[in-house]
Amino acid sequence: MVVEIINYLVLIICVLIGVAFVTLLERKILGYIQIRKGPNKVGFMGIMQPFSDAVKLFAKEQMIPTMSNFLVYYMCPVFSLFISLVVWSVLPYEINLMSFNLSILFFLCCLSMGVYSTMIAGWSSNCKYSLLGSLRAVAQTISYEVSLALILLSFVMLIGGFNLNLFNNYQMDFWFMIIAFPLSMVWFSSCLAETNRTPFDFAEGESELVSGFNTEYGAGGFALIFMAEYASILFMSVLFVIFFLGSSPFSMLFYFKSVIISFIFVWVRGTLPRLRYDKLMYLAWKSYLPLSINYLIFFLGFKMFCFVLIYN
Repeated sequence: MVVEIINYLVLIICVLIGVAFVTLLERKILGYIQIRKGPNKVGFMGIMQPFSDAVKLFAKEQMIPTMSNFLVYYMCPVFSLFISLVVWSVLPYEINLMSFNLSILFFLCCLSMGVYSTMIAGWSSNCKYSLLGSLRAVAQTISYEVSLALILLSFVMLIGGFNLNLFNNYQMDFWFMIIAFPLSMVWFSSCLAETNRTPFDFAEGESELVSGFNTEYGAGGFALIFMAEYASILFMSVLFVIFFLGSSPFSMLFYFKSVIISFIFVWVRGTLPRLRYDKLMYLAWKSYLPLSINYLIFFLGFKMFCFVLIYN
């Protein structure tokens, strides 16, 4: 038990350091996309910038809005970061960590819980911009979770289990991305929507909602929300690699692929404009949902065909 706790604490520290450098990577990439340098003063080529920002944010005075629901307002960022870090335990590390057979179900549960922190953060701030941002986030997250769940169900049908280890076993010779390329693209853009990233960043629409659900947060509260968002981005990148690019966490190639997917998250932000809200919902219900259901039926039929072929 003690070894498991120590392993998990080491994992959390590694994730938080990863989050720090993902923020630096994003600012550098966006800088070069916009033909400027990005952070380059703190440390060698700005490498210490994330730690400088963390010290600045946590050292600032915490402002509490007078009309806010204080306890809920204060706890939401903590809960948000907690959910983003707990979900990392589902990855197949094979080193005395919480390795369990229902890891896909646990991931879906954590994904569903994440929306509550956003929703309640917006409500407890007692600010119209925050409330509008949280309402948008709830509608958006619920819409795209349906597609994500159906895609996962397709793979559960294909590999015959809920354990993430099975993905590595089945992708020894070829990647699932080859047989399900449209599904991988749907998964990636649904991940963008789940993590409130451009072009689906309606929960944080600066042009009309100031900053969305986190308008009333500053200092440490904002830093925790920020860290939770980037931990989710990093996790979704790792999950994409496991589902579609078939690697084990014991391979260096696994981490290289994860960095490439994280880079694409940032690249999309620097390239695409925000969608119109009705287009967002149209995409979820009229495009992604039918495609996910068709692939689910295809994989089910494929599995039945293989079953009949083997036993006859």
